[in-house]
Amino acid sequence: MSEDGITLNLRDIRQDAGLSLSKAAEVTGVSKAMLGQIERGESSPTIATLWKIAKGFHLPLTALIGEASQPEGSGGRSFRSVQFPGSIAVKMVFPFDPVLGAETFHVSLRPGQSHQSQPHDTGVTEEVFVLEGAMEVLRDGSWVPLETGQGLRFAADQPHGYRSGDRGAAFLNMHHYRRVGTAE
Repeated sequence: MSEDGITLNLRDIRQDAGLSLSKAAEVTGVSKAMLGQIERGESSPTIATLWKIAKGFHLPLTALIGEASQPEGSGGRSFRSVQFPGSIAVKMVFPFDPVLGAETFHVSLRPGQSHQSQPHDTGVTEEVFVLEGAMEVLRDGSWVPLETGQGLRFAADQPHGYRSGDRGAAFLNMHHYRRVGTAE
């Protein structure tokens, strides 16, 4: 995974907020040493670490993992794909839109893969729509089975997760933010 966007975005976000590394560590729950390593491009953060940072700064995930680029001669947009070490593969479909208060990802799960997610920021809602395969979504402490073409909406400000069947799965994952960029 290329750290360029994460390194630059995190440093800019922290400096724009007027926070030292120590204060950023307090608000995110990520150690000062780890934040410094991420800023310097010396560490590959896990998706769990990035969510802690996003939650601490009350920001969408795409604020940390990069922006869209416009390929020359193309009418469409090309978005960053991120393979988190030992975890899920995420491709940005639509980066955060402040008017809609939403961002959309394409997530791939290998056969039998499971991913547990800690609570996101207060008021975040997720929608999952299965594109390929079969999977289950952990919602309110129970696993809900979903097949291709099925979807589920749930509160993501509580623990949740995803796991695929023996064929793997691909799904769209939409995040809807109630309050982005505001203090609690």
